[in-house]
Amino acid sequence: MNARSRLAAAGVFRRLASLLLAAAAMVVSAAPAHADMAKIRQSGALKVALYKGLPPFSDNVGGQFSGIDVALANALGKQMGLSASLLPFDADDDGMSGDLRNMVWKGHYLGYGPADVMLHVPVDPNFIRQNGQVLIFAPYLREGYVLVYDSERVHRVSRFEDLAGQATGAEQGSGGASALLSSANGALRDKVKIYPEANEVLHALFSGQIAAAMVTRAQYESALKTQNQSATRFVATELQSPLLPARGWAIGMAVKADQRELAQALESALNALRASGELQRIFAQYGVSMVAP
Repeated sequence: MNARSRLAAAGVFRRLASLLLAAAAMVVSAAPAHADMAKIRQSGALKVALYKGLPPFSDNVGGQFSGIDVALANALGKQMGLSASLLPFDADDDGMSGDLRNMVWKGHYLGYGPADVMLHVPVDPNFIRQNGQVLIFAPYLREGYVLVYDSERVHRVSRFEDLAGQATGAEQGSGGASALLSSANGALRDKVKIYPEANEVLHALFSGQIAAAMVTRAQYESALKTQNQSATRFVATELQSPLLPARGWAIGMAVKADQRELAQALESALNALRASGELQRIFAQYGVSMVAP
C-alpha cells in the first residue's frame, strides 16, 4: 500500500471511529434518565436538597430539621412510595446557580451531593435559560415581599413615603432591605435598621423597637403563629418597588436536565398532594397561606 492509500485508509478509520464514539455518546447520554430513576426506586429513598436556615421552609430548631419544605419532601417521597433522605446545605456564595451546581447537576467539591431533587427553586424564565444543566419545574407557591406595619403607630401605609420618620427594619442582604433603603428617593435610609435574620426583624416589630418591617409574606405569617401576635394590630400590605418583582415569584423544584422521568414522577406526586388537600395542610401547619403560583 502506497503512502496515499495509507492516508486514505487512515482517514476512513478515523471517520468510522468518530461515528462509533458519537453513537456511544448518544447511548450514554440517553441512558441515565431511566437508569437513575430505576436506581432511586431500587434504593427506596429520594435524596432531597434543602436550604439550611430558611424558616419557615427549612430550619434546624433544637436539633430537629423542620419546615414547609421538609414536610413537602417527606410527603413527595411517601406519594412516590419512597422515603425522603434530606440533604440540608448552606447557600453558595456564587448565588443560586452555584447551589444548583453543588446540589443538583454536579455535586460539591467536598463530596456532598448531588441530590435527586432540590426544593425552593425560583421558576423564572430568565433564570431557567441561564441554568441549562437543570430542569426547573412544578411551582408549588408564589412568594413575595410585604410591608408589615404596626397600626397603633402608623395610621395607614399605601406607599413608602407614608413611613417617613418611622423606624423600619429588614433582613441583611434581602430584596426587602434594598427596597426600603432606596425607596422615597432614599428618604427612609437613616431610619432603616438591618438585622441578620428575618425572625429578628419581626421580633423587633412585635416588641415595638421598629414601626414597620419589609419581609416575605411567608416569614410574616409564620412569625404571627410562632410568636402569638395579632393580625389585627399588624397589617401587611404590598408596596411596589422597581427592585422587587411586581407579582412576586414562583417557587418550585429542580432535577438534572436529563431526568425527565423523575421530574414527571415528582410533578404527579405534587399534583396528587394538591388534589388531596395535603399540600394545603402542610402550609397551614406553619401558619402560611398557600398562594397559588
